[in-house]
Amino acid sequence: MHKVKYKSLGCKSIVLAFFYLLLLPTLSEAVYLIPPPIEAEAAIIMDAGTKTVLYEKEPDKRMFPASTTKIMTFMLAQKLGSLDSTVTVSSKAAGCEGSSLELSKGDQINLRGLLYGLMLVSGNDAAEAVAEHIGGSIPQFVRQMNDEAALIGARNTRFVNPHGLPDPGHYTTAYDLALITAQALRNPEFSKVSSTKSTTITFINGKTRRLDNTNKLLGAYRGINGGKTGYTEAAGDCLVVTAKRGEVQLIVVVLNDDERWADARSLLDFGFAHRGIQ
Repeated sequence: MHKVKYKSLGCKSIVLAFFYLLLLPTLSEAVYLIPPPIEAEAAIIMDAGTKTVLYEKEPDKRMFPASTTKIMTFMLAQKLGSLDSTVTVSSKAAGCEGSSLELSKGDQINLRGLLYGLMLVSGNDAAEAVAEHIGGSIPQFVRQMNDEAALIGARNTRFVNPHGLPDPGHYTTAYDLALITAQALRNPEFSKVSSTKSTTITFINGKTRRLDNTNKLLGAYRGINGGKTGYTEAAGDCLVVTAKRGEVQLIVVVLNDDERWADARSLLDFGFAHRGIQ
């Protein structure tokens, strides 16, 4: 009796074990693809090539973007300006508050160098100098920013300045910011500039300035090829980061996130796993 029972249990155990072995890859994948817990108030993972959303948290909530605004400023400068053109810095641009390239009134630099200052050290003065150079005035450039956002399909976005200093009327969403970044990635210059860890720019008079990128994931996470940091007290810590492995280009946006670096890593891991890439 016991022997039969033992055999019966053994057969059942073998069948069950075999069944679970068959399910193991599926179960493992299902567990692995559970989205990570994150601190961000709003976030998204987007496949830049297909615009497919792989993860979202409050994707359409209107948020202050802080200096991630400069992705649009950069993109418009690339689209409408000549990188070799000379920019003369106005007193208004030189006096802009917040993060700075430390420009002075009358400084002259080519647009290419100014864009490195915009993206690497997040110069608000550089943003205003770019806006005046491209648009003729800041209000006109801001109109162009909003026109471009509408063209891209960023319908919950409104800009009132080129740098992202807080204003009640200046907002975007995680989804819109991912769309804007996907558009920016279509020009290789965006990745080239925003993925540069450090560089030295030269002014027309020969003065030089060393710039170090504020993006801590550069060189610290495999595949990182660009993005933009942002912070104001109103916006909190913000981050847009782009990463490419194989043919898959991902965009991660986290807004108002005290753990932006760890959360961005976790979301990128999740996104690449979702695409079957390690």
